[in-house]
Amino acid sequence: MSGRGGRGRPFSLEFREQAVRLVRESGRSVPQVAKQIGIGESTLYKWIERASVDAGERPGTTSEELAELKALRKQVRSLAEENEFLKKASAFFAAETDRSRRNQNSG
Repeated sequence: MSGRGGRGRPFSLEFREQAVRLVRESGRSVPQVAKQIGIGESTLYKWIERASVDAGERPGTTSEELAELKALRKQVRSLAEENEFLKKASAFFAAETDRSRRNQNSG
């Protein structure tokens, strides 16, 4: 195993697919393949599991669905920030309009 906690270096989709294929087609174990290609065993196990879900071999959320979910969450955060800004701008202009009306009525 790599011994690094958290996220390591990014691997291309092609590299991940080849690693999964190597386990499935070579007859070697996950620990053997992981050591050979220089990645952690747990990483390779996750890639194998993800490949099984993506291929429809087991239930779960596909990579495509996860990517869409990530994009939608980002969009929701952005819209919430825009909404908050608009609320503040609206309150500011409402206060300005109110001040302007009071000044006109008092003068």
